[in-house]
Amino acid sequence: MDEQIQVMPKHTILIVDDEDSIRDMLSIALDAAGYNVLQALNAQTAHSLVVDRNPDLILLDWMMPGTTGLELLRRLKRDEITEKIPVIMLTAKAQEANKLSGLDAGADDYIAKPFSPRELISRVKAVLRRIDRADSTSPIVVGELVLDPLEHRVSIGGVFINIGPTEYRLLQFFLTHQERVYSRDQILDYVWGGNVYLDQRTVDVHIRRLRKAISVAGYDNYVQTVRGAGYRFSVQI
Repeated sequence: MDEQIQVMPKHTILIVDDEDSIRDMLSIALDAAGYNVLQALNAQTAHSLVVDRNPDLILLDWMMPGTTGLELLRRLKRDEITEKIPVIMLTAKAQEANKLSGLDAGADDYIAKPFSPRELISRVKAVLRRIDRADSTSPIVVGELVLDPLEHRVSIGGVFINIGPTEYRLLQFFLTHQERVYSRDQILDYVWGGNVYLDQRTVDVHIRRLRKAISVAGYDNYVQTVRGAGYRFSVQI
């Protein structure tokens, strides 16, 4: 049998800048360096992409019309779903006070314009090395229930279970955000994506399917309905 070589997935970088020329320059440099690239020209589009695509790192311009990069950064860091995504601030504000403001708000690095593409790529690589996101590919274990992101399979007691793709994403979300209540709107945003418009009852349908899929040994009881609020995954029954 031929030995299979596992190819590591590319990191995805989101560029947020209102200047077309800057985004194009960064996109070309990052693509040449082997990264997947997403682009947004304002904070609103950027936030939808963050929710939808979960980038590995964000290059965020400080000054943009409407919501500034600094305001978006603060919003991302207030949300436990997005708080761990590393951010490099891009700005012409080179004063130390402005740099400290960005770092205090949660930025992982800061680079002043103008900068060379080579310098930026070095900063990106350094931040990605510091931010250990390897856990996202490690199996998630709750008792005998195991979700394996690499194999994209779920097992209970060593037996693989039949689970649909949406129920898989729903279970993965719950397993990585245990013991907290999420509304149907939040679940729609983080499981289906911020740009998808569905009825809240869609969540209820897939919750029922998920419970049925993991009903072995009572694991369906971990997916709990919180009346008037939403759902949570809790091992405290």
